[in-house]
Formats: sequence, C-alpha cells, structure tokens
Amino acid sequence: MASKGKAVSLLRQTQPIFSRQFQRYQSSEVRQGFLGTVGNTPLIYLKKISENTGCNILAKAEFLNSGGSVKDRAALFLIKDAQEKGLIGPGGTVVEGTAGNTGIGLAHMCLALGYKCVIYMPNNQSQEKIDALTTLGADVRPVPVAPFTDPNNYNHQARRFAESIDNAVWTNQFDNTANRRAHIETTGPEIWRQTDGKVDAVTFGTGTGGTLAGVSMYLKDRNPNIKAILADPEGSVLFNYIKHGKLERTGTGSITEGIGQGRVTDNLKGAVIDDAVHVTDWNAVEMTFRLLHEEGFFVGASSGLNVSAALQVAQMLGPGHTIVTCLCDTGQRYYAKLFSREVLESRGLLDSVPEQYRSSLHD
Repeated sequence: MASKGKAVSLLRQTQPIFSRQFQRYQSSEVRQGFLGTVGNTPLIYLKKISENTGCNILAKAEFLNSGGSVKDRAALFLIKDAQEKGLIGPGGTVVEGTAGNTGIGLAHMCLALGYKCVIYMPNNQSQEKIDALTTLGADVRPVPVAPFTDPNNYNHQARRFAESIDNAVWTNQFDNTANRRAHIETTGPEIWRQTDGKVDAVTFGTGTGGTLAGVSMYLKDRNPNIKAILADPEGSVLFNYIKHGKLERTGTGSITEGIGQGRVTDNLKGAVIDDAVHVTDWNAVEMTFRLLHEEGFFVGASSGLNVSAALQVAQMLGPGHTIVTCLCDTGQRYYAKLFSREVLESRGLLDSVPEQYRSSLHD
C-alpha cells in the first residue's frame, strides 16, 4: 500500500472529474431523473449491535440507491468517465464484466441515457441478479468461472467484445479509477458530513477496491488518524496481502458475491489501508440473519460480512469509538441461495443461523 503522504498527495493532485455534473443532478430537493437518485444515502445507527460492542456501529444504507446497491455510484462515474473521454457516442454500447450489482447499476444508467448494455458475468452468481439484468434489457452472457490470469476470465471476454464492435466501451470497473473517484467525491464526503467528522474507522469488503480506497483517500485527507480496515471473505488474497504482503488465499470460496479478490486492482493501489480482518462465511451469514431479525434489514451476505467486520474492528479499538461500514444491497437478490435451508446445510452453514431466526429460511 502507498504511504500516507503519497496518498494525500495523489488526492490533492487529482482534480474532481464529475463533481460539478453530480451536483447538478442533486442540486435541489427534486432529484433529476435516475442519475440524480445515486448517493446521499442515510447513515444508520445499528442499535443492538452497537450496544453489544460499546461502540457506535454506523452503516450507509446503500441498498437505497435506485439501482439497489452501492455499485450504482461506480456505475454512474464509469459511464461519465467514458463520456468525458469521448469513448462512447449516442446509442453506443456499454460492456462490463461484473458479478451482478455493477451490471445492474449500469443497465439502469444505460436505459436512462439511451445506451445498450452487455454484461459478462461468472456463471456462479445468483439467478436473481441474472433475471434482474435481463429485465433491465441487458444482454447477459454468463461464462465459466476462470481466474484473472486465464484469457477466458469474464473481464477479458468483456474487453475483447467491446474492442470488436463500433461505438462501445469496456468500463473496466476493477482497474478504472473512476470507480474509486465515485467514493472520493460522494461516499467519503457524505460520511464526513453525516458524522460531523467524528469517525474513527471505516471497514468495507473489497472486490474492485473502489469503495474502501475512495472513502479512505477522502477521509484520510481530512483526518489521517481515521483507520481504513479491509474486510476480506474466505477465498480472497487481500487479508494476507495487507497483513503479510503475500498474495495468498485465506480459505476457499465464499457464499458472498462480488467481494474478495485474487490480485491488487488499480483502484486499490495508492490507497492507505491500515489493517485487514478476515470474516468467515459462518460469521457473515450469522450477522446477515442478525441484521434481519434484530435490526430489521433484509440484506445480502456482503452486508453481513461488513457489519461482522465492524464488530471485529470495535473489539480491536475498544469501547467509545465510531465505526462506519455499509449495507451493500438487499437480501432479495440472494433469496434462492442465502435463505435456502438446503443450500446452507450443503455448505455446512445452517448452524450459523441462530435457531430462533431460522423461520426466515425456505426449503
């Protein structure tokens, strides 16, 4: 990871790309179309979980973006980046490799802006996401799971397709730093404003790296003492990378979708990350059902992972601190898998759901 001085210097040298356009969409109480509904999500105090830790555990309600997830922010800035650079013209095609949520955000944006949308995704993602993308008019192309080093990885297939047709852009969410700029210009400032600058740590699961890197870069420019903690699921290399400088996986694959990574993306490079916590599927699933039954939020396992990570950070820092994370999307996108008694049992995760909360499972 970069030094703090270099990260702050990078932030100050990089001028806002889209802040003026973004503010135009949200300049009054009336939101201007779909694009104007992205961002400015509430920051929620999680009462029972906070009381259990003695800390203030706060979560950005990112499922309230109109596309239903935190990835709407990246989708907006990726498309605006392509427009600013002249990479796409009227009626053009937006192509992306995505586990689902960025694709859903892009598909919404494409409908609003008059573009076509083609999505390549691993074939192990939830059927609910595929159905949503199809309903939104996207050309969805599930492909076999392959590592990034394989030419048939879904991202490489997306790039090759975009290069093969006219008036098309591969938005490249993993390595296009317009992704993290979305969080430098929107999520970070929102957290600073909503906490009145009284935040001790932020923690997020990382797939592209955009959310954690962007929020970290903005907040550390305001207060270098704010800790940025990477939350990593099973099967990802980033926990070991942050802790030991090695790209070695911890555990095998995860029930979570869209987070975890096998490499360091360009969005993550240059950001100051202070520490990392490893969150098992057991803890992520348990917290997902706690959020549902104790706090009332029907969210996916990546949100459970984030809040479980926030609990670990609270234990690391001790009582009296304020930790911010996010609720990424809704549980409806994972209903067939995450809320299935049969699926959880087959993965050895059924007992992670507190017995009194198993009424939410379907057969």
